[in-house]
Amino acid sequence: MTCYFDARWIGEHGIGRFAAELARRLPVVPLPLAGSPSDPADPFRLATALGGVSRQDCFFSPGYNGPVWSRVPYIVTVHDLNHVDCEGNSSVLKKLYYRFILKRVCHRARAIFTVSEFSKSRIVEWMGVQEQKVFNVGNGVSEIFSGDVRPHDPGYAYIFCVSNRRPHKNEEGVVQGFAAAALPATVKLVFTGKPTPAIEQVCREAGVQDRVVFAGRLTEEQLAEHYRGALMLLFPSFYEGFGLPIIEAFASGTPVITSNVTSMPEIAADAALLVDPQKPQEIAQAIERLHGDAGLRQTLVERGYERQKAYTWNAVAQRVEQAMRQVSML
Repeated sequence: MTCYFDARWIGEHGIGRFAAELARRLPVVPLPLAGSPSDPADPFRLATALGGVSRQDCFFSPGYNGPVWSRVPYIVTVHDLNHVDCEGNSSVLKKLYYRFILKRVCHRARAIFTVSEFSKSRIVEWMGVQEQKVFNVGNGVSEIFSGDVRPHDPGYAYIFCVSNRRPHKNEEGVVQGFAAAALPATVKLVFTGKPTPAIEQVCREAGVQDRVVFAGRLTEEQLAEHYRGALMLLFPSFYEGFGLPIIEAFASGTPVITSNVTSMPEIAADAALLVDPQKPQEIAQAIERLHGDAGLRQTLVERGYERQKAYTWNAVAQRVEQAMRQVSML
């Protein structure tokens, strides 16, 4: 049996890293495919492409695309349901895709992979599939994130926020919490990515426009350096299917503030400070507490190092391979 793989997902984003790391570790073969795997029409193209594959073989997608019909057994990966659960992060087209195409794809799949118990429970609930069909294979942290990395040193102390200007990332709460925290004026807030007029307006209204920096697009090497050089990671998202920045910061030796909702308490456990993302004042208090308590920072760093050991890509690949054998696809 040959297990074909959708390598188009490989990239620098969360699904892209999941795809790249598994492709290096599993006995899979890239299936020649055109177009974008995130295109709503892709399940139809994929069905056509799989028409030329033997029924004795199989197909594994590391993302949320799968064929609308197929005689070939397949596995699809649904990392989260944020387009269903987060109104501000969706659209009519995405809602239609999830309800009428992705549901169909998942019901016909041999198995569904996801990355947390939170996401598993939401998939079972919303899609109406059997719990034993959904496998939590977890996520991993790349070896590039390490305490041995050269720290980013811009000449000022900074709090780091890995984000992307999407509403569920709670950037307004991040800025408001940062602005309300009693910190030295020299401490800055560094976001990944480029600014938008909306987030710039939030910064002006909070009076911290001169203390907020947008780092632009970072390579993995630069991202690792930014984690390593930060005072802390501030990640009070409203919704995450996993929350990869949490364990990347753990591996980098950087203390973390994150949310007490969705998957984040599951992933962080006792190795981070948890806050209500709806309350900027609570975010501010956590920032002040972590900034002013060296002992607490060290405790969280030590716990984070231990916690990230549970999230290696080798362990993820082993869980994936075990699940594929369980459903007779390896």
